[in-house]
Amino acid sequence: MHKAGFVNIIGNPNVGKSTLMNAFVGEQLSIITSKAQTTRHRILGIVNGDDFQVVLSDTPGIIKPAYELQTSMMHFVKSAFEDADILIYMVEIGEKSLKDDAFFHKITSTKTPVILLINKIDTSDQEILEEQAEFWQKKVPNAEFYPISALTGFNVKNVFDRIIELLPESPPFYPKDQLTDKPERFFVNEKIREKILMHYKKEIPYAVEVDTEEFFEEEKIIRMRSVIMVERETQKGILIGHKGKALKRVGSEARKDLEQFFGKQVHLELYVKVNKNWRSSARQLKRFGYDPS
Repeated sequence: MHKAGFVNIIGNPNVGKSTLMNAFVGEQLSIITSKAQTTRHRILGIVNGDDFQVVLSDTPGIIKPAYELQTSMMHFVKSAFEDADILIYMVEIGEKSLKDDAFFHKITSTKTPVILLINKIDTSDQEILEEQAEFWQKKVPNAEFYPISALTGFNVKNVFDRIIELLPESPPFYPKDQLTDKPERFFVNEKIREKILMHYKKEIPYAVEVDTEEFFEEEKIIRMRSVIMVERETQKGILIGHKGKALKRVGSEARKDLEQFFGKQVHLELYVKVNKNWRSSARQLKRFGYDPS
């Protein structure tokens, strides 16, 4: 008997969805920073066993959209409800509600099995955890409850074992040696964007999109050329920095991580271009892989 299914992870921004996804998969597929809206796309991570295939889905954090890009991000969350065989609703200690009531109603009324995870329990004590457990079990009575720490790995294996138990009988959806549904260039873009999120403040990280225009893999080296899009000339100047030092730091750190990810030497060229108001342009969003419909 073989089992397979889609396990979709949803929750507010910064609850640790990407950390959990990477812990399950064993690879850093989703970028992780302390800033909200780090995840923009729906990213699949595939875990295979002899008799199972778990297709994990990390979605953007649930927000009230303020511009077209954020509306597109919420379309990815909506799609996660539609094809889930198991739904993971992730909260953190101290959290009291989801940022969208309609999404929360879908969670509490779904016929799909729901696993409710309270994350970051390593930052709390037993008394607070018990209060939170009681609160959430009443609020989402249709869910199975697990306290976890995605960062330290506490209880993560128990959750994964339960996921396998809940999977429906099915042949695998993807080849057994496949790790994700995203192309290599996507992870180059995301790794560069991760470094920008880490090193720049205010609006800069949210006004940025990365497009890897060239990706040539040779026997011992991969040569990449990536363009960082910003919305204004002032943002371009900040991103590049004095004598190009800020951009060089982004490139150097991204290159090191990409060498580890791909397992070979990487040559990375970075350029910065102004692409005015790309976050509000349906045509530009479609170009970058978002669905503005």
